Amino acid sequence: MTQTRTRRFGLSKSKITAFEQCPKRLWLATHRPELAEQDAGAEARFATGNDVGAIACALHPGGFMVDAPNLTAALATTASLIAGGHPGPIFEATFEHDGVLVRVDVLERLEGGRWAAAEVKSSGSVKDYHRGDLATQVWVLREAGINLQRASIRHIDTSFVLTRVGDYAGLFADADLLRELEDIVATRPAIVAEARAVLAGAEPERDMGDHCTSPFPCEFAGYCSRHLPPAPEWPVTVLPNGGGKRWLENGIADLLDLAEADLNDRHARILAATRDGKPFHDPEGARRAMEQWGWPRAWLDFETIAPAIPRWIGTRPYQQIPFQFSLHLERRGGRMTHHEFLSCDGSDPRRPCAEALVEHIPEGATIIAYNAAFERRVLRDLAAAFPDLAGRLEAMAEAVVDLLPVARNHWYHRDQRGSWSIKAVLPTIAAELDYGALEVKDGIDAQAAWFEAADPACDPLRREALEEAMKAYCARDTWAMVAVARALAGG
Repeated sequence: MTQTRTRRFGLSKSKITAFEQCPKRLWLATHRPELAEQDAGAEARFATGNDVGAIACALHPGGFMVDAPNLTAALATTASLIAGGHPGPIFEATFEHDGVLVRVDVLERLEGGRWAAAEVKSSGSVKDYHRGDLATQVWVLREAGINLQRASIRHIDTSFVLTRVGDYAGLFADADLLRELEDIVATRPAIVAEARAVLAGAEPERDMGDHCTSPFPCEFAGYCSRHLPPAPEWPVTVLPNGGGKRWLENGIADLLDLAEADLNDRHARILAATRDGKPFHDPEGARRAMEQWGWPRAWLDFETIAPAIPRWIGTRPYQQIPFQFSLHLERRGGRMTHHEFLSCDGSDPRRPCAEALVEHIPEGATIIAYNAAFERRVLRDLAAAFPDLAGRLEAMAEAVVDLLPVARNHWYHRDQRGSWSIKAVLPTIAAELDYGALEVKDGIDAQAAWFEAADPACDPLRREALEEAMKAYCARDTWAMVAVARALAGG
């Protein structure tokens, strides 16, 4: 009798994480990877992770990187380093147990034959899914004979301030989770067996739900939703701030099946504007909201980067660093001038940005932003960085007013689909100012353009083109505010 051998699927920490999010995700990634949709942000996240990992290794100049040509060689190299008494740390130390492979970012030798494992993350704190990742590593390491004293998530300490170029001592904080992970570690054998059983079987069936987006957006969501009934043209999910969730839980998916009496005032306005096709507009209320704004009026928008690894002295991880602003300065009577700032040479842009603000924004001006908390924070960070300019910059922060609540309270067009972002509102008021024709269309594009332009290897002609694209985008943002405000007031 011929026996059929069941294929034994190799697993890794990332595959187990995928399984715990959704068994179907792991099955599809293994058997039907061609169905995956491209993740637009994956490349940037991967680059950040590599940069953070490189810094973590550089902080241990005596460490050894297991940079083997294949996994078999990596396992052998790791075993040799441990048996040979390498003082460590070992980077990308590779271990296998029961067909589960893990690579430890930093493995440090301690006294008494014990070890400390650290999983390096670019986040500013421990996330829930990190615990499962680390538990898998702990299980494999123990089964491979490693006596662990500590198992940590080595995350970025967001209070770190760069004081000397290239000196990142103190950038990371370790959260030792070994004791609290014991219950999760104990589940690993069963989880591995379940994952292998799923991979050996037919494609699992699972309804879509919150797991499709948490902890990561699933790359197979499009595939899994292909046979679902078409969503209503106006689903209840257009109700903002999760307003549609309770209706979905009650089996109501179509916004038009609701009655205004069942909704709060804002949601009722959304329903009425959607049902009737007539925008909600309260020009008198908008005028009252804006009539106290003084003159001149400075319509201001910043573009920023927030690198995980601080680039410039005095900056923190993930601090919003302004590299660009657009300013439409409006005088009483309607005279308008445009001013702008952009720094793409890779140097610290904060001082020249602050000086340009002081130069172009008159004292006493009312500064208008859209979602103003962001602009206030940038101005206050600049004030803290430059005491000689702090008085003017703090006064600017105090003078910031917000156009967003004016739009939210006094305008709604059904094509906004529950959003009052400037890019959702603008096409419903001034379609000719749409962002579609611009090369840089949003803040994410602007950040990507800055990183490309600031790279010393960037071709000068390409840098010039990127600068022009960024200027066009940022200027559109501030002019969009002017156009929206005028339309709201009935002008």
